[in-house]
Amino acid sequence: MKACFTLAAAALLACAPAQAAPADAPQSASTATSREGRQLNALADEYYEALARFEPVWATENGDSRFNDKLGLSISPKLREQQFALYRGYLKRLAAIPRARLDSRDQTSYDILKFELDSALRLAAFPEHLLPIDQMVSMPVILANYAGGQGAQPLSSVRDYRAYLSRLAQLVPHIDQAIANMREGVKRGVVQPREPMQSALPQFQQLVASKADESIFYTPIKNMPASFPAAEKRSLQQAYRETIGNKLNPALKRLATYLEKDYLPKTRTSAGWNALPDGAAWYAARVAAMTTTSLTPEQIHQIGLKEVARIQGEYAVTGPKMGYTGPAAGLPRWVSEQPKYKPFTSDQQVIDVFRELDTRVRAKLPALFTLRPKAPLDLRLEPELTRASASDHYTPPAADGSRPGVFWSVVNDPKQYGSTGMVTLYLHEGQPGHHFHIALVQELGLPNFRKFGGNNAFTEGWALYAETLGKEMGLFDKPEDYFGHLNDEMLRAARLVVDTGLHAKGWSRDQAIRYFQDTLGYSEHEARAQIERYMVWPGQALGYKIGSLKIMELRKRAQDALGDKFSLPKFHEIVLGEGTLPLAVLENKVDRWIAASK
Repeated sequence: MKACFTLAAAALLACAPAQAAPADAPQSASTATSREGRQLNALADEYYEALARFEPVWATENGDSRFNDKLGLSISPKLREQQFALYRGYLKRLAAIPRARLDSRDQTSYDILKFELDSALRLAAFPEHLLPIDQMVSMPVILANYAGGQGAQPLSSVRDYRAYLSRLAQLVPHIDQAIANMREGVKRGVVQPREPMQSALPQFQQLVASKADESIFYTPIKNMPASFPAAEKRSLQQAYRETIGNKLNPALKRLATYLEKDYLPKTRTSAGWNALPDGAAWYAARVAAMTTTSLTPEQIHQIGLKEVARIQGEYAVTGPKMGYTGPAAGLPRWVSEQPKYKPFTSDQQVIDVFRELDTRVRAKLPALFTLRPKAPLDLRLEPELTRASASDHYTPPAADGSRPGVFWSVVNDPKQYGSTGMVTLYLHEGQPGHHFHIALVQELGLPNFRKFGGNNAFTEGWALYAETLGKEMGLFDKPEDYFGHLNDEMLRAARLVVDTGLHAKGWSRDQAIRYFQDTLGYSEHEARAQIERYMVWPGQALGYKIGSLKIMELRKRAQDALGDKFSLPKFHEIVLGEGTLPLAVLENKVDRWIAASK
């Protein structure tokens, strides 16, 4: 998972993994020749530009580096209203374009744009800007994570250094706006739950340095390339010292002090979004945006319970093959306690296993995929600087071919690194998971808003579906590897239960923690970290399982309808061939393919 943050103006795009782009201003690729097609693509480009300028850090995360020196102030109430006014105008202009006169490619763009605008405007009714900070992500932490030069913001040229410095300067008014928003949230009863903010406080306290050159934001200066001219080095060093010491550090101290002294005592003791003003409707809007469906929280809760029961049935079969004879629900905890499933003594041993797995998978992919990205995939260990706070994740290739797609493996303590989930992790983050989807998106000639945007349900749904292909590739022949796949599936199923439980059914934090401990065998500490994530990101974790179930449902529908005519490589081409789609749009596309294939 990569750093992700909820966008009030486009929450449906939140947490979609980044797409890579050239550094210059991107141009949409369009095959449209009709007047209506040109109108649509011009509108789509205007929408993307407005969104990228409103959320320039989001643009950076998604590979558009034109705004790397801008931070934006999307949490400003005034700017939010201006942005939503733009969206309302775009929606009216879209409605004036006759969809029936568009070719099929542009009809897909029409449907995606309508979904995004509708979702953003539905969320506009709710004051997400009054919750600008949580333990998972915030603008100060995002920029701190960029400081090592390994994140989405490059730090390799003098221009890059100036751009990052510009953002550090703009972080000061952003912090002050965040404090003002939280004060308003306290007045209106829109505040974060207490325990996650208690977890967040140390992050912000640690960002306050006693001296500028001890700040994490000064890290670029310590890592400055030797090739920089001496005069530039001196200038950058002085500018960073002044900005951090005189402006940023005092602002960070104001934030940490406010959180500790004023905000934390006024946080809420409830766990779910339904405790907030109009919270049930707010959560429903987030669920719709994050799953791209019309499923209700209760329907999703029941889907989760059904999936948990199904997977526990698989545990009952798999456990004895591993030497486990206890109740099915106890299998995950038993596995976590077995030394034989923690065989590593060094980081290198872990990455060597992933590379051997990579070789095996590459040989099997041609039988399942005719549509594959041209960009290569590399496997790397997460750098030490960011290892403690990172999760395993994928970063896309550069569109100019200068950088491959990368699966980053996070190994904090190799002796505690479990081996059972490695096959599934590779399939999810590498290929045919995120790499086959995200690297392809930049090769398909899509309009910018589709090339750089996306949604969680398709992106994570595809990666979770890709895990299931391990069975067809013969990668789950060892029972411990199949257990690893089941265990990852169980996490995604349990998320459906606890997320809806917390935000729609009145579950307490402790109730959700116990459910994770009982269902997944997590320690209290592991369960708490997961549950507190869902407490502040309502709906975000639902997309994984809902998306994968939809893809599996569509595959079965096609197999049943086409019989001997069904081609799995062709099905995968249909799913991936137009980039990231809302699930209803994907379903319509598959149904059209089935009808045409008959």
